[in-house]
Amino acid sequence: MDIALFSPSSLFADDDDFSSEETKETQQNHVERRHSFPGMELLIREFSFHKLNANLLWPGTFAFAEWLVQNRPLVEGRHCIELGSGTGALAIFLRKSFHLDITTSDYNDQEIEENIAHNCRVNGVTPVLPHIRHSWGDTFPDADPDWDLVIASDILLYVKQYPNLIKTLSFLLKSYKLKNDRAGSIMENEQNGGTHNIGLPRPAFLMSWRRRIGKEDESLFFDGCESAGLQVEHLGSRVYCITPKDQVSGYQIELTR
Repeated sequence: MDIALFSPSSLFADDDDFSSEETKETQQNHVERRHSFPGMELLIREFSFHKLNANLLWPGTFAFAEWLVQNRPLVEGRHCIELGSGTGALAIFLRKSFHLDITTSDYNDQEIEENIAHNCRVNGVTPVLPHIRHSWGDTFPDADPDWDLVIASDILLYVKQYPNLIKTLSFLLKSYKLKNDRAGSIMENEQNGGTHNIGLPRPAFLMSWRRRIGKEDESLFFDGCESAGLQVEHLGSRVYCITPKDQVSGYQIELTR
């Protein structure tokens, strides 16, 4: 077998900490690579090419994994769905490292689902993670979503898909109904004479964005979120928290610096 010589890190001259040991081509249309995540190495099968761009891991995945490890209390115990899972690598890492209850999702495409299941099995995640086939903007397969955390990394590539992404995101966030048992899991803290909820609101969308697009294109997504009744907060390190505007106020997101 030939050694896979291409690395996506070559596309991002300014991105640090992208670490992967490329291994062999498994078939003509797949490449297996070993990728370093915080505290572990994962063997991930990637498409050599995929028409829906679900083929490779990008630097934002690794940067987001590092950020989540540093801010682990924000996501522990959450019921999570990942949008644009691609190979499933981030979700697999979170399941193995955090024991996170997480569902993968991506385009309505059988090859993507089968590849995520393969990557689960070769990395010891069995049963495989639940997966939802969903093309942004279409009717969501689950009419009563129960995820209190939505995550994604590097998904703002196609500007024409922003309205569809915002439609799906709005549905997931605005359809969620807070459960009493989960409401009680948010810590409270007396500060400056008032009570503040410490942690991420429920529900919330955490997104890491590291790929290079123009400021105008980037603002189209965030302005579109605002117009759809969502509020955007930059948490630093190009990680954003997006929540419904009518959500209960008084949350204080505490980050580990």
